[in-house]
Amino acid sequence: MGTAATPTTAGRILVRRDSGLYGYERALARAGLTPVAGADEAGRGACAGPLVAGAAILSDQPSRRISGLKDSKLMTAAARDRAYDEIRAKAIAWSVVVVSPAECDRLGMHVANVAALRRALVRLEVTPAYVLTDGFGVDGLGVPGLAVWKGDRVAACVAAASVLAKVTRDRLMVRAEEEHPGYDFAVHKGYCTAEHQERLDALGPCPIHRHRFENVRRTVRVEAT
Repeated sequence: MGTAATPTTAGRILVRRDSGLYGYERALARAGLTPVAGADEAGRGACAGPLVAGAAILSDQPSRRISGLKDSKLMTAAARDRAYDEIRAKAIAWSVVVVSPAECDRLGMHVANVAALRRALVRLEVTPAYVLTDGFGVDGLGVPGLAVWKGDRVAACVAAASVLAKVTRDRLMVRAEEEHPGYDFAVHKGYCTAEHQERLDALGPCPIHRHRFENVRRTVRVEAT
């Protein structure tokens, strides 16, 4: 058994590694830092489609727990859909932000990612006392926070945010296949798979491809020759 140290404005809080998915929220609540919001994104590594960020504040009451909650990437599509509906129904507050491919190109992926997380957190109807984010720290929120490595696997609010972001983005990419047929966006969701590259090489980029990605720029250059 071990502990993870969480820095706060009041010092350091120790979170036991075997304390479960709600361990961070409970430890912060004992220090008077409640409610706790989590934020995560989906689509940062994709070369097509939007970047989507989610944020959530969960209740620790047994009746409002999200059944089967974990990192969205480790859940089946059906389980994610069920969790998505539960989060929207049971969370104290939640929000989702969609950043267009054009804005991702304009800002660059890292800046777009942090900006999306910030926007999702700011849009929460309840102001958090502390913020947990997956991977990257977010400043300018007016409250303390912590960037947690693989936060969607260790903190319930971050896992919930990851579900909100991924389900929203997956549904948008299914719709994108109808608007831009031939790319199989409904299958690979815009990520850089061999199948996607084959379609991209054959058809060229469409309006939702991100031109900052080398594989997309290379296709444009090939088309121009």
